[in-house]
Amino acid sequence: MAAAPQTARAGTVAPTDGFVVAETPGRLTASPLMRRRWRNFRANKRGYRSLWIVGVMVIASMFAELIANDAPLLLRYDGDFYFPVFVTYPETEFGGVFETEAEYLERPVQELIAAGDGWMVWPPIPFSHDTIDLYTEGAVPEPPSRRHWLGTDDVGRDVAARIIYGFRLSVLFGLALTLFSSVIGIAVGATQGYFGGLVDLFGQRLVEIWAGLPALFLIIILSSLIEPNPVALLALLLLFNWMALVAVVRAEFLRTRNFDYVRAAKALGESDVTIMTKHVLPNAMVATLTYLPFVLNGSITTLTSLDFLGFGLPAGSPSLGELLAQGKANIQAPWLGLSGFFALATMLTLFVFVGEGVRDAFDPRRSAT
Repeated sequence: MAAAPQTARAGTVAPTDGFVVAETPGRLTASPLMRRRWRNFRANKRGYRSLWIVGVMVIASMFAELIANDAPLLLRYDGDFYFPVFVTYPETEFGGVFETEAEYLERPVQELIAAGDGWMVWPPIPFSHDTIDLYTEGAVPEPPSRRHWLGTDDVGRDVAARIIYGFRLSVLFGLALTLFSSVIGIAVGATQGYFGGLVDLFGQRLVEIWAGLPALFLIIILSSLIEPNPVALLALLLLFNWMALVAVVRAEFLRTRNFDYVRAAKALGESDVTIMTKHVLPNAMVATLTYLPFVLNGSITTLTSLDFLGFGLPAGSPSLGELLAQGKANIQAPWLGLSGFFALATMLTLFVFVGEGVRDAFDPRRSAT
């Protein structure tokens, strides 16, 4: 019978495959294994630089309202300062006649503010994702110009602003879908792999049947039956996206469940849930983490595909897929398709490079140079 593992000394936490850090009074110190993995990741220059680029892009997109907005960042009127990007002001506040929100791009509103000895500080892109420019120089879609860096779409909305907001929406939606699908997939795979036997047999058959369904066609059919909204679309995609991690987690649990430390934990009377979450899952997460960037890529690609086909987010939402669809419908305006393509290709490529860096960092056969 395997001997029970020794109890960790007071003031420390026994590391489990490098995910738990050693705790000393006053500070937390990463385990040597995690430090080695971080060095391996940094040694992958392409993945490391891609992580920095993606991080800057994501953080910048979180402040999209300060980069692309049809409301000024700062406004001075009649000696007072206003912050229209944060606070909604009626037109009557500036001497107008309408009690609705002031349209700062409208020339009558700008003349009212100028008459009050006022001025405005605009964001770099003075258009939001849903702003229709009524003062374009030519017919829409308008080609790139100093007013619209990447041109406008077929209704006069700024393409650059829609890409910024669309990038944020795609990343947030992809992260949410990856998070929820990972939780379900890990739970299913862990249950199959840990208990084995009939649980694994019947569970695997159900997973194989579910994986054999034409997911995209079913999602299109179901999405056409409901009112499109982000929550409903997330739930529909979650029905099929959770299977991505089942196989790898199941394999890790099947491999680990008969290890000596798992048998020792059972001998000490620990529950199955405790053993699965505390002892086996950290080891299975090594392989799982290497898949997450690619699962995120798949989530973003699925959302883009549905938006391109017209079964995704509600009409008017800042969507890269909708921008690609406009490029297809307006071949005389190549900037639409090219802008959407390069935005999507850049985003997915960077995530793939980050995923490759994470995969190499957790590869035990590699060592930092």
